[in-house]
Amino acid sequence: MAALRLMLLLLLLHLGAAAANRTTPLVSFLLAGQSNMGGRGGATSGGRWDGVVPPECAPSPRILRLSPELRWDEAREPLHRGIDLHNVLGVGPGMPFAHALLRSRRLPPHALVGLVPCAQGATPIADWERGTHLYQRMLHRARAATAGNGKLAALLWYQGEADTISRRDAELYAGRMEAFVRDVRRDLGMPDLLVIQVGLATGQGKFLDLVRAAQKRVVLSNVRYVDARGLPVANDYTHLTTAAQVKLGTMLANSYLATL
Repeated sequence: MAALRLMLLLLLLHLGAAAANRTTPLVSFLLAGQSNMGGRGGATSGGRWDGVVPPECAPSPRILRLSPELRWDEAREPLHRGIDLHNVLGVGPGMPFAHALLRSRRLPPHALVGLVPCAQGATPIADWERGTHLYQRMLHRARAATAGNGKLAALLWYQGEADTISRRDAELYAGRMEAFVRDVRRDLGMPDLLVIQVGLATGQGKFLDLVRAAQKRVVLSNVRYVDARGLPVANDYTHLTTAAQVKLGTMLANSYLATL
C-alpha cells in the first residue's frame, strides 16, 4: 500500500497534475558539506555500516531523495549513497530532519519533503568554491530538484572539519563561507535563500576553535547557526554517532521551522 501511494505521488510530481483539486507540493532541501553531513552514524568501526536505522530515520512515502541519476525516489539510509563517493556511509541528519518537519505539521497540507544529498567527505571549503566540481554538481542537483512544482526551501551546510588543519584556512573561513553563500544565491537566482550552517563539533586539526569562531562571524542575512558541539561523537573522535545525528536533524528542523 505504501509503495502504491509513493508511485501515485511521484506520478503527480512528474506530470505537475492536480489530484482532488489540489497539487502535491514538494519542499526540497540541499544537504551539503563534508562527512558529518554525508552521514557516518554507525559507520565508524570495522569498515562497514552497522545497518541500524532508528525510527526517526525510517522510510516514509512523504520523504523523497534526489538520486544520483536525478530521479525522485523514496528516501532511505544511507542518504548519500552514490553521492559521497569512496567512503563508508551511515546515518546523517537528513532523514531525522525530514521526519521532524512532518511531525511539526507546519508544512503545506500533503506536502512532500525532498532531500537533495550533495556532501562529500574530507573536503575543505575551497573545494566548494564557485566553478569547482562539487559546486557545479550541487547547483545542477538544485536545479533538477526545483523543476516542475518543486520549491528549494534551504541549504543545510555542515562543513569545516578539514579547514581546522591549517591556521591559514581557519582564518580565511568566514570570508570563504560568505563568498560561497553569495555565489550560490546569485547562481540559483535566489537572493534570500535560507542557509543553515552547523557549528562544528569536531575537527581534523588543532584549529577547531578558530573555525568555530569564523562560522559565528558570518553576518549575511538569512544565515542561521545550529551548534553541534556537545553532541555524542564516535570513537574516531571526528564523526557524530547515530543518536547525535538524530538530535542534529531535529535541531536543524527547529531552526528551519522558526523561519516560517
